[in-house]
Amino acid sequence: MKVIYTNEALALSLSNIKGDLGFVPTMGALHDGHISLIERSVSENKFTICSIFVNQKQFNNAEDFEKYPKTIDTDLAKLEQAKCDIVFVPTNEQIYPTNFKASYFELGNIENVLEGFYRPGHFQGVCIVVNRFLDLIKPNKLYLGRKDFQQCIVIQKMLALQKLDAKIELCIVNTKRNRYGLALSSRNLRLSEEAKRKSLILITCLENAKATLITNTTTDILKIQKESIKEIKQAGFESVDYFDFINEDFEVIKKNTESKRIIAILTAATIDAVRLIDNIEI
Repeated sequence: MKVIYTNEALALSLSNIKGDLGFVPTMGALHDGHISLIERSVSENKFTICSIFVNQKQFNNAEDFEKYPKTIDTDLAKLEQAKCDIVFVPTNEQIYPTNFKASYFELGNIENVLEGFYRPGHFQGVCIVVNRFLDLIKPNKLYLGRKDFQQCIVIQKMLALQKLDAKIELCIVNTKRNRYGLALSSRNLRLSEEAKRKSLILITCLENAKATLITNTTTDILKIQKESIKEIKQAGFESVDYFDFINEDFEVIKKNTESKRIIAILTAATIDAVRLIDNIEI
């Protein structure tokens, strides 16, 4: 496994690659969810590259950026074991040199709802850095985790806007969970064991809401939402940003009478001052 720190060294290494190249972008603090993306890429491509870069542009909270876990030595060991070929660990100056001009992406309503509402500018930051990496790496396939469901849809739209969707295949890999059902996240490192146990209420409420929708299509969506938020708070969460149902146009649905079908339920809630997200597809 080769570890690279500069754009020049990256270009040199990539010039010697012949065959399909899979790319997994990360911010480090790797867990089994990240490794499942690497393993999927390794199985489907001749070469796999992973980036480790904590992108400040996608943090609207400076404190959250500072607290983001950094475990580079452990990360590199995990990537080598997973048979990753190249790890790109650039500095901020490599990704955003002084002459860099960020594009603005016309994402539409999707960047104003759910995560977009609670984290203004977040998805522009995500698109800027992913587009920058794609320009530097030019992979054949891009691998993302389904846990960040809204982000996956945003990147899909960004690829289309940049006319990259015909050149780069977006591969969305199912959410990896621990043996109890908690979605794996780098932020879980900041949770106490008790908080991890309490956090299981998120997937429980999502599964129950899905089951209710499927078995009783006339059930009041707002009632499900209200009861789910109540359960999450009673389990020990400090706050719930949302527990929402979305349609294929990524619009939040408030009534069962809407003609567009529900495709997923998404939630975000805070426990131990750590904000967790999860989702379930319908």
